[in-house]
Amino acid sequence: MTPGRRSSTFTRLLRHGFTDPSAAERLLDGPELTTVRDDPVLLEALGATADPDLALHGLVRLLEAQPTPTAHRELLDTLIAAKPLRDRLLGILGASTALADHLTRHPTDWHALVTYEPHDLHPGVTEFERGLAEATDPVSLRVAYRRCLLSIAARDVCGTTDVAETAGELADLATATLRTALALAEDAAPEDAAACRLAVIAMGKCGGHELNYVSDVDVIFVAEPAEGTPEPQALRSATKLASHLMRICSETTVEGSIWPVDANLRPEGRNGPLVRTLSSHVAYYQRWAKTWEFQALLKARPVAGDPALGQAYLDALHPLVWQAAERDNFVADVQKMRRRVVENIPAAEIDRELKLGPGGLRDVEFAVQLLQLVHGRTDPALRSGTTLDALRALAAGGYVGREDAARLDEAYRFLRSMEHRIQLYRLRRTHLVPEAEADLRRLGRSLGLRTDPVAGLTREWKRHSTVVRRLHEKLFYRPLLDAVAQLAPGEARLSAEAARERLIALGYADPAAALRHLEALASGVTRKAAIQRTLLPVLLGWFADSADPDAGLLNFRKVSDALGKTPWYLRLLRDEGAAAENLARVLSAGRLAPDLLMRAPEAVALLGDGDGGGLAPRQHAALEQEILAAVGRAENAAQGVTAARGVRRRELFRTAAADIVGSYGTETSPAEADQGALVDRVGAAVSDLTKATLAGTLRAVVREGWGDTLPTRFAVIGMGRFGGHELGYGSDADVLFVHEPREGVAEQEASATANRVVAEMRRLLQLPSADPPLLIDADLRPEGKSGPLVRTLKSYEAYYRRWSLVWESQALLRAEPVAGDPDLGRRFVELIDPLRYPAKGLTEDAVREIRRLKARMESERLPRGADPKLHTKLGPGGLSDVEWTVQLLQLRHAHHEPGLRTTRTREALAAARAAGLLSAEDAEILDEAWVLASRVRNAVMLVRGRAGDTFPTEPRELAAVGRYLGYGAGHAGDMLDAYRRTARRARTVVDELFYGD
Repeated sequence: MTPGRRSSTFTRLLRHGFTDPSAAERLLDGPELTTVRDDPVLLEALGATADPDLALHGLVRLLEAQPTPTAHRELLDTLIAAKPLRDRLLGILGASTALADHLTRHPTDWHALVTYEPHDLHPGVTEFERGLAEATDPVSLRVAYRRCLLSIAARDVCGTTDVAETAGELADLATATLRTALALAEDAAPEDAAACRLAVIAMGKCGGHELNYVSDVDVIFVAEPAEGTPEPQALRSATKLASHLMRICSETTVEGSIWPVDANLRPEGRNGPLVRTLSSHVAYYQRWAKTWEFQALLKARPVAGDPALGQAYLDALHPLVWQAAERDNFVADVQKMRRRVVENIPAAEIDRELKLGPGGLRDVEFAVQLLQLVHGRTDPALRSGTTLDALRALAAGGYVGREDAARLDEAYRFLRSMEHRIQLYRLRRTHLVPEAEADLRRLGRSLGLRTDPVAGLTREWKRHSTVVRRLHEKLFYRPLLDAVAQLAPGEARLSAEAARERLIALGYADPAAALRHLEALASGVTRKAAIQRTLLPVLLGWFADSADPDAGLLNFRKVSDALGKTPWYLRLLRDEGAAAENLARVLSAGRLAPDLLMRAPEAVALLGDGDGGGLAPRQHAALEQEILAAVGRAENAAQGVTAARGVRRRELFRTAAADIVGSYGTETSPAEADQGALVDRVGAAVSDLTKATLAGTLRAVVREGWGDTLPTRFAVIGMGRFGGHELGYGSDADVLFVHEPREGVAEQEASATANRVVAEMRRLLQLPSADPPLLIDADLRPEGKSGPLVRTLKSYEAYYRRWSLVWESQALLRAEPVAGDPDLGRRFVELIDPLRYPAKGLTEDAVREIRRLKARMESERLPRGADPKLHTKLGPGGLSDVEWTVQLLQLRHAHHEPGLRTTRTREALAAARAAGLLSAEDAEILDEAWVLASRVRNAVMLVRGRAGDTFPTEPRELAAVGRYLGYGAGHAGDMLDAYRRTARRARTVVDELFYGD
């Protein structure tokens, strides 16, 4: 060959898509292709394949494998003369090394690709059964199966059939294969065949008539005794036949395997019998089946065995499928199943996962099935097992928007085509997009992307994946808006009844009211309504994820009515990623946060990512500075305290919102795993806020009544949970008031002044207003309610020296200055330290007295009718148990163990563990119980809007508490069991440490 000619051929090969022209030249110059090497028809046909190099290599192998020179010449002549064969054969050789291997092993099977009659274009089960008819054993069945698969793949790669038709043909071939395999099993065991009636029910993609090239074929077996055969014997025979059928299809032979037959969708899965009677199937689905099992039955289709029994199976179970949407937490169960699938994908594969990843095939299938289950009860037109047929029916009925359905249809077809071509290459079960450039190039070319196959494929794949990710949940919620909006002429509308069904499935108790809210929010042609129509489909999904979607939607309408004319509000929700989801979580989690927000809706700005400060708690110094500045600007004490209470309301909302978002998690960040950290953040934030509010109130009262200087030094001492930085949303502020007359001021005047200050502070903090009151509780003072409200430092010293009881020393463990004169507060702490950290610890009499008081409190203060095991404060293993145990350790050992000298329970518990006063295991048990009880109390306040120490009894409120604590819909019972279990373990430790010798 001359250099010029070589260069010319080399260039032509490059132009026709060959990546290794030198190797291709050698093959074309070889003996197998000598007679046709210059035929332009051949080169054009090779260049049209997905991988010209692969196609040429496969062709040479096939020619080499021909048994005789005559056969060799026949193949070449037919290849050049018959375009249908040329396109089909080279198309397969360029797309599938596995089918090229089959043709090499069975070199005459190329004849299956020659025929090009109309009936050949769309074969069904009958034609495939005819193609498998000569199979007499598993090996010959595999050969016949691959021969049939050749014809399906040929039509696919040449574009004769589209992806849906190809998937249907693959399902028909699977049906014919199952029938042939069952016939082989029956021939091998005629006695078993005579003893039973066996039906094979296809499930999954085979049942849905949308099978992949390589996929498990999901089945369920149902059997009945033949006349005169006892049921146990019939079931044994049916099980033998079913097992043999599965082996025939699944086992690896010299010709490989066909595909695994998977029967794990049967009742009880792998733990259940392989074959059941029809009545046993029905009993299981009526009593035990989970939501996902009814979802799986959507695709059930009899394919082999006794046709009457298969039909009876469908007739018996299909009515149950369409009742699934009436089950409690139906939508939540389906969506949780989808999330679980995504969570189980290895992190290294999630971006390449075509089927299960976000924006993948499963997203479309789940969305369509969810809608079918909701609306198929009343509309039989929706009951197709085939995804694209069902999507088309949903659009025709107005259950999804036509444009959304068309875009999803296009995306699904593209992603399924990718999946088919990936699997076809080696006939291996995979859903991962390859990473090698050669594989991506072949894949892109097989889908018609010829200019820049790799870049084009990546671009199209990501585009369609994004469409699916954006639409798959919107698909469920968007038509609810269309049901109350003005639609374009000819556009189908979701009927009022269908909208009602969908809202009930989402968990709305009052669907009529929900539709009214949607109409008020989204109807009209204003820009505001247009933005709401964009936001609401996503918000409705987040509301549905809560225990009270009705409240979420109602609260959203109230906030929108209040802020709808504010230019920044809808822009914040639309443009700042976190704001809309945070708002949805907050509005549907209970009463407290929405009530705080409704009193000043502009606080919604805190939920964004921008300048509102976000949801991070503010430091005490910054809070106090803001409140003191506001008080300084006020004209009088009442205005100053009103300003302070306004800051408190806003910051309570910030704290509650951060707590809810941290507990629920968002789409971009999971729920906070450290429950203790959540409790600590709330306790610290509310305590700091209460300190700052008291400081501001004290400043306001003093300035109005006495100017800059009070006649007596004055300090507020935090007690209880306030002093311990452990306040909850509903906690009062436990305090002591201490004063010290300034030089030259009579004690009587100073005392009167201090009492006036306290009285005015309490009055102003409890005045009726839009802001929540702050209740000051001074009952822990000396002599309790009978003693003076305010004492001088000397009076405290005298009292504690002469009259102090052991319970008062215990109460003082939590004492910490929170407002007022810092020097006076410091000296008060110096005064009480010897009392709360006694040098000699506690006497046995003191220990007995503490135990007696604890037992008396448990018996006398527990509310009548309350379940002690679920009372978070006074019940066994509750807050009181843990705190009294820790405080007993502090009273006994804090003088010698400086780490115990803290007002904070968890800090003291950790110090006791570090000092060896209790084991690490016991400390962990007590800490877990204290954190859980604190979380429950916070949850009750968030949900009910009022404080409580026990779990709510109203189901929705109980479910909302469970959601806050991380329990999904329908798992309130698990939450109560977990609380009892945690508290019981803690009580065992308390009995040993607190009551033990």
